[in-house]
Amino acid sequence: MDQPALLPLPEHPYEFAYWKNARVSLDYHVAFEKHFYSVPHTLIHQEVRIRATERIVEIFHHGQQVAVHPRSAVPGHFSTCPEHMPSNHRFVLTVDTDWLQHQAGKIGPQTAQFVTTLLRSHPYPQQAFRSCLGVLNLARKHPPALLEEACQRTRSAHLLSYRDLKAELDALAAAPAPTSPLPAHENVRGDTYYH
Repeated sequence: MDQPALLPLPEHPYEFAYWKNARVSLDYHVAFEKHFYSVPHTLIHQEVRIRATERIVEIFHHGQQVAVHPRSAVPGHFSTCPEHMPSNHRFVLTVDTDWLQHQAGKIGPQTAQFVTTLLRSHPYPQQAFRSCLGVLNLARKHPPALLEEACQRTRSAHLLSYRDLKAELDALAAAPAPTSPLPAHENVRGDTYYH
């Protein structure tokens, strides 16, 4: 009785998808579950919509699909399509590797070396831009000498991430300041007085 009204089964089984709005960062990536997926660099600062299934991540801008990536469960890593990059690997607002290294050099040599090491630790330097901008931002909250010491300590321990640097910097900032010895004075008796 119902058979004439039945439609054929769908070609593909239903696949559940997560939807999320995101803004494209300066490094032309968007974050989904702590993994970063590239979009065309012309969309920097634009609002996009992410559709993620179990296998793929699709990114839409004004309803048009602009990027498709295999879904990754590795947090903190990047999925980057080379065709999404600008031809000269530079960004608007004059932010590039030279600018980042120059700004880090203004803080001190250890910070400059830390930023350079961060940039070299990624297959594409642009993937380190978020971390480098975070390092420069730490200089606004902490004295340069403290940031220099934290950069030196984390580099010598081969810890090369913004998170490691911030943890070291917070530990240094929370440490009690060394007490200076009492100045010599005729009223200070000294430890031999009590023996």
